[in-house]
Amino acid sequence: MPVAVYILGLSVFALGTSEFMLSGLLPPIADDMGVTIPQAGLLISAFAIGMVVGAPLLAVATLRLPRRTTLIALISVFGLGQIAGALAPNYALLFTSRVVSALACAGFWAVGASVAIAMVPVTSRARAMAVMIGGLSIANVLGVPAGAFLGESLGWRSAFWAVAVMSAVALVGVVTLIPRIPLPDTRPRLRRELAIYRDRQVWLSIVITALAAGGVFCVFSYLAPLLTDVAGLPDGWVPGVLGLFGLGALIGTAVGGRVADAHLFGVLLSGASASTVFLVLLALTAHNPVAVVVLSFLLGLSAFFTAPALNARLFNVAGAAPTLAGATTTAAFNLGNTSGPWLGGTVIDGGFGFTAPAWAGAGMTAVAIVAIAVSLRFHRRGTPSLVVAKAGVGVGVGVGAGFGSASASVPAQGQAQGRTQGQGQTQREAALSTEGCALSTEA
Repeated sequence: MPVAVYILGLSVFALGTSEFMLSGLLPPIADDMGVTIPQAGLLISAFAIGMVVGAPLLAVATLRLPRRTTLIALISVFGLGQIAGALAPNYALLFTSRVVSALACAGFWAVGASVAIAMVPVTSRARAMAVMIGGLSIANVLGVPAGAFLGESLGWRSAFWAVAVMSAVALVGVVTLIPRIPLPDTRPRLRRELAIYRDRQVWLSIVITALAAGGVFCVFSYLAPLLTDVAGLPDGWVPGVLGLFGLGALIGTAVGGRVADAHLFGVLLSGASASTVFLVLLALTAHNPVAVVVLSFLLGLSAFFTAPALNARLFNVAGAAPTLAGATTTAAFNLGNTSGPWLGGTVIDGGFGFTAPAWAGAGMTAVAIVAIAVSLRFHRRGTPSLVVAKAGVGVGVGVGAGFGSASASVPAQGQAQGRTQGQGQTQREAALSTEGCALSTEA
């Protein structure tokens, strides 16, 4: 695996810590800002909304900019957003700082994911994404609990300062170790790339990703009050339980990344089913502290077990749009990170208590299972979409060297999965591969 992929994973550690650390900081933030816990929870949704909007916009806006320069600019803006959050005197400015940080984070994910996917061979795409997601998992193991500990010991603002320092370290890594990537010789054909959104498999993958992520983060966002107010654990337990969730996420990512290349739909179905079961059990046993602690670990494991497969699936079906594939993947995950905390806050505000987000999350993951089954049925039937059918008509190949040719590996991986699962779609995916080469912008 190229060293640059690990540098991207290190950067994601800082991004992920900022995105999810608020789950352990909501009570002190709510007290300091004079808002309710569900209102403080909207800061999580604000970050996710910025990710949803920023991923496609920045992917398009930075098309003609050097990849390395873009990554440097985005991680710098992200770090400045953390400083602004640490200094925010009121809720409105804190909210704004979260949105700005999210926009930079979204752009970094979109560009970084495309670069990481492009730098590895066909059979290692899910593993490359597992490295990046591994940064997110380690953020949950170390960064998020550390943020909760700092918030309890030195005040919630200290957690923002810590992320600002991590962003500076990530900036040094990007500047020194990410290679220069030449601009593409051919102008991107955005109109043709936008055609992927006429493919029902693309939309199914977006829905699956959003529901699978949203179901777990519906309850994770309010895990701190669930632990203290319902399970009766002392405040000092919150960082440790968040760390257990992150440890499960790290293990799930490592296992899922290795298995997903050969058994993509198996990983999706088993992971979403496990998350649904764990969420139901959490709702039923929320007053039992031992059960809550164990289930927090298992939820992290099941949620991140599916993450590499969710990434790989979206890159597979969106392979005709190398520019928008990474942005679409980022937006899909953060649709879940937006809707999940919002739904959790809504049911809490409705007077259903801090156990209600677990029931709501289970409903989201149950719907995700249905969507996965539908997507698998389409995949097995091999029904070509208009987008894919048009992709192979009169399209030339060989746009350039370097990372550009790697866009063809998306459908190639899909072919390997099809052979493994007895679901080959060779001719259709070969056409998609041709289009991917022609449209590549990551040269």
